[in-house]
Amino acid sequence: MLISATVPPSTPSTVWLARGRHTGPAAPDVLRKNLQELKDAETILDFLELPDSETAEGELAFEARWQVPDEVTVRARLKLAEWSGQGQEWTLVAEAEQPWDPRWPSPAAMFWPWEVDSAWGHETVTGLRFLHTNPLPADDKELRRALRGALRDTWTVPVVVHEAMTPDDRGRRSLIPLLPPALHHRVVELRAAPHQLRTVNWALKEYGVEVPRGGALVLPGSPAPAGYDADDFSVRSVFLDGTHPTEVLDAVRRFAALPRPLPEGGDVALTLLREKWRLLTREEELAQARELIAMYKEALEAMTQSRDLYREASEQAHEALAAYREAAAEAPEPRRPQPRRGGSPFQQLGRTLERFKETTKGLRPAPNGPDAEPAADAPDAPAPDSARDRDNASGRTGPEPAGG
Repeated sequence: MLISATVPPSTPSTVWLARGRHTGPAAPDVLRKNLQELKDAETILDFLELPDSETAEGELAFEARWQVPDEVTVRARLKLAEWSGQGQEWTLVAEAEQPWDPRWPSPAAMFWPWEVDSAWGHETVTGLRFLHTNPLPADDKELRRALRGALRDTWTVPVVVHEAMTPDDRGRRSLIPLLPPALHHRVVELRAAPHQLRTVNWALKEYGVEVPRGGALVLPGSPAPAGYDADDFSVRSVFLDGTHPTEVLDAVRRFAALPRPLPEGGDVALTLLREKWRLLTREEELAQARELIAMYKEALEAMTQSRDLYREASEQAHEALAAYREAAAEAPEPRRPQPRRGGSPFQQLGRTLERFKETTKGLRPAPNGPDAEPAADAPDAPAPDSARDRDNASGRTGPEPAGG
């Protein structure tokens, strides 16, 4: 059985989902006409076609409201979009005020008119028809493709019925109209001819299920719902002779009641229904206005509180600034730092080197002995050119005596 690694959220019990394609022209006109007729007949309470500004390009959307037994209100939204093939694809989501009852009318029948050859009653993936038998293709390759498409489609409940022998006119009638109305446009019936059983089961082998000979099987889908067991949803014998197929119908009802993940795109459709609903009653409009008033009131109170807090913070800031200015005026004038001795760093370095040079001159050794040469930078001594000077040099101190 194929099981997805990531399981999307389950479909709420109050929600009904379906998807299909309209293969004919003028699908919007068909919807408008049928909805107006249903409103005139008071089958639905009201409907609305949404303006283009609230839908994506190339899409149309319709909303409708009606009541089911016990005065339970149902809201539904149908979207029409371009389809890659011929026609348009429709997606329908409906939500009731209580868990969905299968006996309630099908929401699809509240939008589309039902006729024998209705152009809108085709399943999207494989083109199978609702409320009709759908014989599997004769070509084996096409047959496998049809079964794989039915297994991948999470919007419908596919049922495969094997014809043990070629049925008569009564046996060729679809079993789906015998189901409760809410399942009419969610279940599709595939018919396998007597000789196709082996090919059918070969195609289903990878999913771990098989159709009993002359019986029926409700396919699990992908991913399979929690609690699915092929034995619980297979029927050993189906008599296609006009008798009521109780076992098959019971298996389909039980399968449809299982909690199933939201189909691909179903979460978006449900969100649009809940959050973008425009078909309001006067009571709902009044309640919505009250909610808006309450929201605006809360926002205004928050803005007022923020304004008060800002004003208080501003006053505190002004008080702190005034106190700082007063303290600065009363404080003594600070001592100014002594200016440094002039000159750039290079000039100061030059003066330091000059002082170092002068200091090293004083540390040189003095000359010794009579032969020592005078210092190069010392002044020259005067030569003794008088007798007195010579006497002084020889050690005499007084005049020489006369007659001597």
